[in-house]
Amino acid sequence: MSDSIDRVRAEGAMLTGFWYPAMLSKKLRRLQLKGTTLLGKPLVIGRDQSGRAFALLDSCPHRGIPLRFGRVEGSTVECCYHGWRFDTATGQCREIPSLIDDDTLKLDRIRAGWFKSEDRDGYIWVFIEDRDSPQREAPPVPELPVFSSRYQLTHLTAELPCNIDHAIIGLMDPAHGPFVHRAWWWRNQKSIHAKQKIFEPIPDGFRICAHAPSSNSAPYKLLRVYGEPITSTIEFTLPSTRVEMVRCGRYWFTSRAIVTPIASDRSRLDFCAAWNIFGTSLVVPLFRFFARKFIRQDQRTMEKQALGLAHHPAMMLIDDADRPARWYFQLKSRYLESRKTGISAVHPISGPVTLRWRS
Repeated sequence: MSDSIDRVRAEGAMLTGFWYPAMLSKKLRRLQLKGTTLLGKPLVIGRDQSGRAFALLDSCPHRGIPLRFGRVEGSTVECCYHGWRFDTATGQCREIPSLIDDDTLKLDRIRAGWFKSEDRDGYIWVFIEDRDSPQREAPPVPELPVFSSRYQLTHLTAELPCNIDHAIIGLMDPAHGPFVHRAWWWRNQKSIHAKQKIFEPIPDGFRICAHAPSSNSAPYKLLRVYGEPITSTIEFTLPSTRVEMVRCGRYWFTSRAIVTPIASDRSRLDFCAAWNIFGTSLVVPLFRFFARKFIRQDQRTMEKQALGLAHHPAMMLIDDADRPARWYFQLKSRYLESRKTGISAVHPISGPVTLRWRS
């Protein structure tokens, strides 16, 4: 299968059969409802009387009014229009106030769209099932790798005016750093030099094997105070997750960036990081300050790129710097084909591959 066929098949498709972060857990109180959109689907996210998160299609099956305008009553959501109530754990209709005693309408046949949901790592996650090829059970909710019982955790988010593919290949691109993230505390154009990394296949993705962080990345140099070897491992997995794990003896830093497709032309970057380095909560505001600047630089670049993409220009991918983008399109295309045929997808990477580029 050629790269061009893979890319055409995959481009713009929003992958179902995965968990996506819907919103920050702390943004939703008990008995509260909030609307959001994932993969073009309008959802209402809420918490029931016990504080458990739930997710329903944000549309009453009676007249289509958004359920987010209703209210939570115990373990049900009440529609604001006619008071129909739906079970938060199943979506099944539990009550229609207008029915008379001898009405034969069967409530158990009426359901609001319901989605599996779970709190994890400070997010409310929602599983978007593949309706054409439903799974018996959802896989485990993604979990941020941590390496000690005590650590700091922080979250950042940014909306991107582009489809899922442009956001992801921007996320994994290794060559834009000296230009987009030019700063005294990160790197600049004069710091560009040749790099070489070994990539290997993992289920639904690929990994940059453990390596010493780039010498032109200033933040990693701070870990030298611990006097231990520093290694970084970076993984990308479908549908849209990049995880970096930095180890320095018993000290560590982990970051995870997930691109969530909101609509065909809009995405959201959900970033979280955890660490036990430097041992003080004062690091959190300092880290957030620099991380916000870093993410804002990516966001501004996506905004500029959207102006050019509006004219549907021809584009290209080159080797080796763009090889991860090629792999992404191949993984995505073959996942879609596998869901369609039921035949296991062939991984585009057969074994360890060494890539070289300058950045």
